[in-house]
Parts: sequence; structure tokens; C-alpha cells
Amino acid sequence: MGDEISKTAFTERDFQRFGARLSAETALACDWLRAGRPSEQGFAIGFELEAWLLDHASFPHPVNERFLRTLDHPLVVPELSRFNVELNCTPQPLRGYALRSAEAELEQVWAQCNAVAHGLDANMVMIGTLPTIRNEDLSLDNMSPLKRYYALNSEVLRQRGGEPIRIDISGRERLSVEHRDVMLEAATTSFQVHLKTPAHLAQDYFNASLIASGPVLAVSGNAPFLFGKSLWDETRIPLFEQAVSLSGLHEGVERVTFGRGYLNSPAHWLRENLEEYPVLLPLCFEDPAQALRHVRLHNGTIWRWNRPLLGFEEDGTPHIRIEHRILPAGPTFIDMMANAALYIGLVHYLVSVDHACTELDFSAARANFYKAARSGLSAELSWPGLGTMRADRLLAEVILGAARRGLEQFGVYADDSDRYLDVIAGRIRSGQTGAAWQRACLHARAGDWFELMATYCERQRSGAPVHQWDL
Repeated sequence: MGDEISKTAFTERDFQRFGARLSAETALACDWLRAGRPSEQGFAIGFELEAWLLDHASFPHPVNERFLRTLDHPLVVPELSRFNVELNCTPQPLRGYALRSAEAELEQVWAQCNAVAHGLDANMVMIGTLPTIRNEDLSLDNMSPLKRYYALNSEVLRQRGGEPIRIDISGRERLSVEHRDVMLEAATTSFQVHLKTPAHLAQDYFNASLIASGPVLAVSGNAPFLFGKSLWDETRIPLFEQAVSLSGLHEGVERVTFGRGYLNSPAHWLRENLEEYPVLLPLCFEDPAQALRHVRLHNGTIWRWNRPLLGFEEDGTPHIRIEHRILPAGPTFIDMMANAALYIGLVHYLVSVDHACTELDFSAARANFYKAARSGLSAELSWPGLGTMRADRLLAEVILGAARRGLEQFGVYADDSDRYLDVIAGRIRSGQTGAAWQRACLHARAGDWFELMATYCERQRSGAPVHQWDL
């Protein structure tokens, strides 16, 4: 979905042509995997950060066109709404001080972004869902003026037969709203980790990512509120799933999903994309089949929480990476990189050290994910050989040590591993995730959402990890 497209309306002939090219490219990609053509060269990481532009009242400020034009930075690009932007990090080999280097680059780009934002009378903030967003902010008037977004909106609504999108989330309170477009998706902002693996291991790292998602998300929550309601620790999860839902229209298929099961072959997900997911954006390209444009576009309209991606090295060699999409934006850069370190270390441990942990049933891994999204550190999670444990205890007694060993196996320097995993340990001891702090701060501010946001932004600017924030 990152590439701009040339039109916003499609005919049946467009769908037929796209389907034929998608089928041919899928067969080609599967042949490449069987023949061992994709890159086997080591591990690399990259990151995407979705952020908000706010006015001085902490409401969304729809100025990203002027912001991006003024900033003119190749690592900062538009998002669905006019009040969101995306920051990217240069991919780098996963070893040594890779995590600290990525954190430093993101902070540097963030500082440049903030300087431009201030010149537009705006502020920037990293947070999973914005407590001060209003339903009326999420209108087509605030959609970024790119054809790919209008096409996405048009096709989702067409395939829904004009039925409104219904959001129904039961958490600490209940939220039930209807919407006539896909702009609710813009209310969710994330920090996405890209882990490139040797191609023959991609299946194992994908499956391990599913297993890791529950405990990692339990300690990372930063999205407790939406439209004045206290919902899940990670309200982004049900909100995004429902915001582009086609439920009841294509039986059993959801575009935003934890998945249907573990991969049983390197090409499993490609065949599943072709056979199980109807085409959403049938834009045809003139590129040769080897560019895999149709495979990659179709995959970009299936938002698995852990999503395999096909890309290319600078020399044209194809590669596979896992896009870990579960993490929220914020609270601070060290918090986000700590979440990434926990994920990266844990999945490497699961694949390369303790294979017994990968015996967790898919249904249990999936249940862990949604329990963690709802309840954070108090969630009851399943783990092989241990039965059911509270997430904070599982993390303290099992997961942190596994992640530390995994990072060591990757060749991440011990002081970098300590820097980030000690942040996770601090959250576990204090019980203070971003979501927990937001709830406590709102209570301390007598329910004043604007005081909450003013305090949140001040603490974020300090750069201190959230477990050290006072109210």
C-alpha cells in the first residue's frame, strides 16, 4: 500500500486482469522459494513509526501536506489521514549496536520533524490511540489526498455493499459507533518492526512471531482510550480489525487478522493470499512478472498482525522479512526500542535455542494475543510446560531471560541488551505500561483529557521510559 496508484475506480475486467497476473506471479514466487533463490544473507532490522500532528489544544491538526513539503525528508512519508505521518529507519544488519543506532537515527529524524511542525503551529506525539480524537475528525475531509487511500475506501465500502462500518468494543467500558468510511483506521498508530531473515528460516521466524506476540504485547500497551471510553490496554487491535472489516461478506475472511494458523511451508502464505483473500485493489502494472508488483500490492491489503513481506536487495535479489505490526507508537523512543528488543530476542530464542516453546498450539497463541491486548500485564497467558500464568510473572520468570539469550545469540552487545531489557523489567516491576500510566494520569487529573495529553506530551519530551514517569 506504500506505492501511489493511478486510479480509484475499477471494472470487472480490472479484477480479471489483476487476478491472472496475481496467479502467475504467485506461481513464480513459489518457484523461487522452492529453488532457494531468495536471499540467505543474515538478519537485518528496520522500523516504521506512525505519529500524530496536533494543534495546541491537543486535537488532530490536518497539515501533513504542508509538513511533508516543508520537511522534504526521504524517510518521512504520508499516512492515511492528514494529521498522521510515518517515519522510517534505514535498515541495518542485526548485530552489535544495531538497536541503539536505529534509536539514534529515529530520534534525529524526529527532531527535524518537530522543528518543522512547530513552524506550522503544530506539535508531534507518539501514542497508540489519541485520547482527544473526536469521531468527526475521522472524515474523508481529513484523508490524505492520495489515490491509493481513496481507492481503498471505495473498494471496502463497495465490497460491503454500502453497509456502514460498525465498531463495537467491550473493555472497561463499551464503545459502539458506526462509520461511513475507513478513516477509523487512522485512529490507530503503531511502531512496526521489520525483521529480515535468511529465506529458509522465514517460516520459523513467522511462527515464532505469532507465539511471541502475546507476552510482548502484554508489556507494551499504550492505547487505552477512544472517543472518551476506557477500553482495552491496546484498543488499536480491535479498532483496526473492525475498521476495514468485510465480515459476513467474504465468509471467514478478515483483512486485519492474527492469521489462520502457523505456516507449514515457506510459500504457505502466498498461496493463502491467492486462494483465500479476494482482491481489494486490482491495479495492473506493466512491470515484468519478476518484479512481483501484483503479489506485493495484494499482500499489502492483507494486514496480518505479523505479516510476511517479499522485497528486494539493492542488487535485485529477492528477500523475505517479517513485519511485526502489533506494537503501539510511544511512549518514548527507548520504550519502543525496548519493545522491539524483547520481540527480536524472544523470537530468536524460540527458533534457535528452545524449540519446545514452539509447541504452543496456534489457538493458544492467538488467545494469548487478544488477552494481552485487552488486559496487559494482568492477562492470563498460556505457555508450554507452564500452563497458565499472569503475564507479568511469565515475563519476569521466563520471557525476559529468553529474550536476553536470544539477543546474545544475535550478537547484540550486552550493554545494548541490558539498556532495553532493563526497561521492560522496570515496567514489569512497577506495573506501569503506557496504558496503565494514561489511566492513572486521567484519574489524577479528574477526568480532564486535555490535562492528560499535556502531561503525556511533557513526559514524552523528557525521553524517560514510561515506568519512570510520575503523574
